[in-house]
Amino acid sequence: MVRYSFIIVRPLSTFQSEGEIYRSLALIRKCGYEGVELNLTEPLGISEDLLQEWLTEFELVIPSFLTGEAYFEGLCLSSSDSDIRQKTVKRLIRYVEVCEKFNAVMVVGLLQGLHSDEPSIDVANDRIVRCLRSVADTAEDKGVKMVIEPVNHLQVGFNNSVAEVLNLVRRVDSPSLFPMVDTIHMNIEETSLVQPIRECGSRLRHVHLCESNGGLFGTGNVDFKAVLEALRDIGYKRFASVKVYQRAKLAAAARSSMEFLQKLVIH
Repeated sequence: MVRYSFIIVRPLSTFQSEGEIYRSLALIRKCGYEGVELNLTEPLGISEDLLQEWLTEFELVIPSFLTGEAYFEGLCLSSSDSDIRQKTVKRLIRYVEVCEKFNAVMVVGLLQGLHSDEPSIDVANDRIVRCLRSVADTAEDKGVKMVIEPVNHLQVGFNNSVAEVLNLVRRVDSPSLFPMVDTIHMNIEETSLVQPIRECGSRLRHVHLCESNGGLFGTGNVDFKAVLEALRDIGYKRFASVKVYQRAKLAAAARSSMEFLQKLVIH
């Protein structure tokens, strides 16, 4: 059975106080989630020890960390500047160490970059592959799993479809690297919300559940029931993280999403 986590979209470093972080974790647990997905930043916005203490208190886990915020610092895996690529690899290696501490998967998506970073898809992918191999070496040593998120072409320049991500994973050829899926991006890039999940099969390591408009579940056109049935069919028993980033505050988003999911009858 799928386990649900909730994504806190805002980096913890943007919260006004540690108390606000504490209350957010408490709310997520009260709504029935077993996990919380967070954005990794430097600094994180809270000490790792305190975060772990609160996770234990609320019986929450962090199934995965997002890494995309680093792109807005100028880091990029496909950059034509070798120094930027080297800094990006070093940052991701540091993030691997955080993921090891929390037994979390590391999500890589936005850091692949845009066509403005590298116009050539082939050149960009060659750079992405080389960088990911370097990070994967550390991930393998530390037992950390990494996933590549297929992000739509409006937000990321490369590997937008699940098929492209599967090919990237094959090229990197590391036992630490796997594919993931995100329903909002599949809704844009794919002709089916179900077939890409089946193509991933047992290799699928993470899932984002997000409405087509980024808002509250049921206000767009994503068929979440079909998605969850496909996950059941492939035997997926890991976390699916709920993502709401439009037109709703955290409290309403977390509560409404869980209520929506609990009402679904999976055949």
